[in-house]
Amino acid sequence: MKRSILLVLAGLIASTALAGCGGNPGTPTPSTSPTPAVAFASLAPGSYAATGPMTSRYFHTATLLKDGRVLIAGGCCGGVKAGTSTTGTATALASAELYNPSTGTFTATGSMRVGRYYHTATLLPSGRVLIAGGFNENGPLASAEIYDPNTGRFTPTANMEGPRSQHTATLLNNGKVLLVGGTPGGATAELYDEVTGKFTPVGSMQYARYGHTATLMKDGRVLVVGGELSQSTAEIFDPSYNGFVLVGNLNQSPLNAYRYLHTAVLLQDGRVLVSGGAPGRTSSEIYDPLQGIFTPTGSLNAGRYFATATLLPNGKVYIAGGWPSDATAEVFDPKTGNYTYTASMLYPRARHTATLLNDGRVLLAGGAGNFGGTAPAEIYEP
Repeated sequence: MKRSILLVLAGLIASTALAGCGGNPGTPTPSTSPTPAVAFASLAPGSYAATGPMTSRYFHTATLLKDGRVLIAGGCCGGVKAGTSTTGTATALASAELYNPSTGTFTATGSMRVGRYYHTATLLPSGRVLIAGGFNENGPLASAEIYDPNTGRFTPTANMEGPRSQHTATLLNNGKVLLVGGTPGGATAELYDEVTGKFTPVGSMQYARYGHTATLMKDGRVLVVGGELSQSTAEIFDPSYNGFVLVGNLNQSPLNAYRYLHTAVLLQDGRVLVSGGAPGRTSSEIYDPLQGIFTPTGSLNAGRYFATATLLPNGKVYIAGGWPSDATAEVFDPKTGNYTYTASMLYPRARHTATLLNDGRVLLAGGAGNFGGTAPAEIYEP
């Protein structure tokens, strides 16, 4: 009973916080009106419940910790229109908070040493989190820091070889973190070793890119897809020799295979699903590492970029939000190769995060509407 009351109060506060953000013309109205959260145990499949409240933020990171909590770090806020640059227009946040799924509440934790957005956050083998790069009023950042959930504090670690923003960071099977591309990082890549606390450069990519995706495959290699500057190409990082090799280009013509600000998800069978991208593409394709090629699959029901894609425990992929779709969501079934609409989110959101919790539900946190409006958090029950 106490837990149910806490969640109802959280939903009421979250709904009030959203109302205070002001209107958001041009944003589709959610098909389901926001309602106070109910006890999560009673959620029907395919439904949502408000949770929170949390600090308004987007371009933040969300990291599932080993104890089941979620670290929300950094991001920005401010009036930024869809499709425009955030350079010089947004305020970088140094604050961080923890989401506790057992209570449905967010609690402030220690702040980062530097405000940043467009950064990366990677769970390390020790259970600590590596925060690297990003952007603030000083431009792209080379600094990095470590969050320790035992102390709730961020401490500095070595700087990267150079500044990076809109890059990717991937935990390899050997425990090191591969950081790739970004702006102005270009084609460069480096490895972070938690044991030494240092970054070491490795072989560069064949093409410079940012706003790309990097997916750890089952064989330990990393598939890097698209991004601005090289949107129709893909390459693979092989940790056995710390270098990159080009793989087959994306399946469609360069005009339609423009993959930038898209999503990429490792499927249970080892293939990689690549979907959408700016400026609101619906096309989708799958990379098969055994054949080394991309093949087309069913299209999204709505074009979207700055969306999230989450592999669910049942093997399907949950795609949520993004521009210009905002509140809508759909599910990809790898058995049929088709996307099907699921219920729309309670709040329109893009530039948000989606985190699969240990109980199989998905935490959707933050985000921005078409005119810079922000949204609180909600839980999706697959």
